[in-house]
Amino acid sequence: MKKMDHDVLKKAGIIWCTVLLCIQLLLSCSGSGGNTNEPDPDPEPTGPTALRWVKPAHFPDPVYDLGKNPLTIEGVLLGKFLFYDGILSRTNVIGCGTCHQQQSAFTHHGHELSHGVDDLLGIRNAPAVQNMAWNPSFFWDGNTHALDSVPLNAIQNKVELDETMDNILLKLRATPVKNSKVPVDYPKMFKAAYGTTEITSEKVRLALSQFMMTMVSANSKYDYFVSGDAAALNTDEKNGMALFKQKCASCHSGELFTDFSYRNNGLAPNKINDQGRFSITKNDNDRYKFKVPSLRNIGLTAPYMHDGRFVSLEQVLDHYSDNMQPSATLDEVFKLSNGKVGVSLTAAEKQSIILFLRALGDDQFIRNAELSDPGVGNAL
Repeated sequence: MKKMDHDVLKKAGIIWCTVLLCIQLLLSCSGSGGNTNEPDPDPEPTGPTALRWVKPAHFPDPVYDLGKNPLTIEGVLLGKFLFYDGILSRTNVIGCGTCHQQQSAFTHHGHELSHGVDDLLGIRNAPAVQNMAWNPSFFWDGNTHALDSVPLNAIQNKVELDETMDNILLKLRATPVKNSKVPVDYPKMFKAAYGTTEITSEKVRLALSQFMMTMVSANSKYDYFVSGDAAALNTDEKNGMALFKQKCASCHSGELFTDFSYRNNGLAPNKINDQGRFSITKNDNDRYKFKVPSLRNIGLTAPYMHDGRFVSLEQVLDHYSDNMQPSATLDEVFKLSNGKVGVSLTAAEKQSIILFLRALGDDQFIRNAELSDPGVGNAL
């Protein structure tokens, strides 16, 4: 071999070794272990992922201001875990989902009154948690006007969750715990949702609101009908809808099937003499007035009324036609021209209205896996 050729090869070898060394250094710095396509096994979160909230086309604009609490995938997931976790109660057993069960449109189906810690009975029937974005006030007496404050009502109630937010924060910060059914790491979930492991009362409430904002029920047979599918309702259901609009829509109006008002609907006072809205306002004109509930999913939410006194829709309509009690605050809509009170309904009309009411059921809502219990159980 000529000396020139030998020198050229020697220089080329030095250059190639240098290139290999640089590649190795680059791979070492990247932490890829030689595989540039292998992802980081535990990447640092880059921030919560925005979740688009879509208003059903035929619904009014929501009341809740999403600009102050934008939905994110991580925030909704955190709220879902909190909603179902018994960690929010004194006993670490009772969660929001105990009295608000998905299969019954987030009510306590079959229970006249809600059951809380130590199986204590409340004084009212658990209202449905659905379409919360449109509610200007909450609970049967309207004692809360902000969705973000709704959980505090149940948390602090002595026969519901009977806990303090300070204690809840301590428990959340101490997670995960070994003997929980699912070892939830709440500091990690809060960091994913808010960018920090700091857990505060405000963040707990905002996360719960984010989850409740996703509880939108708008896929009943009725909804398909108003969206243009004329065959979604059969003839009997359409007849029932016409009767409903004539006989019931003065209170249960609009696409939410409530005007969100407080009315005395002629119920005889119960044993504890619950006077409804009056307990909040102390205005005599509000005695025995209760919030007009939405009738969406009404076929799934028995028993009915603020104290669960009626077990069937037939009993409800019988009350309006035959059993209403006159009183000083009875709503004007129930005062008939002949001096009697109630709603004029024949037996056939009642059955037609009930057929329509059942068409307000939303199977997709009660089967939506994104709203289902993640199985957190009791956290401690």
